[in-house]
Amino acid sequence: MIVRSFDELENTDRHVKAASGTWESKRIVLARERVGFSLHETVLHTGTETTMWYANHVEAVVCTAGEAELTDHETGTAYTITPGTMYLLDGHERHTLKVKEEFRCLCVFNPPVTGREDHDENGVYPLLTEPPLTAPHGG
Repeated sequence: MIVRSFDELENTDRHVKAASGTWESKRIVLARERVGFSLHETVLHTGTETTMWYANHVEAVVCTAGEAELTDHETGTAYTITPGTMYLLDGHERHTLKVKEEFRCLCVFNPPVTGREDHDENGVYPLLTEPPLTAPHGG
């Protein structure tokens, strides 16, 4: 069993800040836990715009605070995302979040992220993995 609080992740290797400065994320569950998904609390900052494309991952997002406009690049459709709203990127959709009010969300990724990812020039997280577990020695 694992029990963690957001507070204990503050300023650790699980508290990831984007090079762009538009978001930060506390990585509650990562690939190293080997449970098949990762779980994050992410904050996107007011007035920022972040374009993303999870070509290697499926992501589900639940807004817990704030407001953002989500634009699907595939269809051009824009959605207002507020607390209690979920969106699922099940088709690897390119999308942009324009943050109107500090946006807090819980995110689940499959496959799980390692915690070392940041968006590249295309908004993509690379597909990083953890090394395989080694079998214990002895008999």
